Amino acid sequence: MAKKTTDKELIERVKNGDKTAYDLLVIKYQQRIVNLVSRFVRNQSDALDVTQEAFIKAYQALPKFRGDSAFYTWLYRIAVNTAKNYLASQARKPIGSDYDVSEIEQIAGGDALIEQATPENMLMKDELQATVLKAIKNLPDDLRSAIELREVEGLSYEEIAEVMECPIGTVRSRIFRAREAVDNAMLPLIKN
Repeated sequence: MAKKTTDKELIERVKNGDKTAYDLLVIKYQQRIVNLVSRFVRNQSDALDVTQEAFIKAYQALPKFRGDSAFYTWLYRIAVNTAKNYLASQARKPIGSDYDVSEIEQIAGGDALIEQATPENMLMKDELQATVLKAIKNLPDDLRSAIELREVEGLSYEEIAEVMECPIGTVRSRIFRAREAVDNAMLPLIKN
């Protein structure tokens, strides 16, 4: 049985001049980074370019990677910054509405949304979904990033603290406030 090579081993190989080891890291994380960048950069072609740029930046910075965090966490931070830099250069703001239905159901407590497919229930589901998207889109950047990292990316509080470069207590507070804002936006629909 072949031993699975860890990120740490691949990084050491890259640092020792083995460029094919970096190809393995790209293959491993490419789709996750494309999905991440696509939430910021709407145009798929541009998102692929930004993803490629993020991998190039990571490769160039790899000698400085100390391993204090997981490679993916470090790469994630580079990709987010690259996407934000791209948007700034294009004089656009990040788009927060590029979720798919499964992600919305996770954020909004999807079990309550999955009911019989009656026209009324389908309309209510669409209305709830639109409300959640709008609430998330209207959050300040720090709250939106925290809730996306937790609910969409599934990162731990520790990983989010690394990505956002802030204390865990701040992460918990931001996620709490983001959830509270989404809940408050949904309240009028639930009371009806």
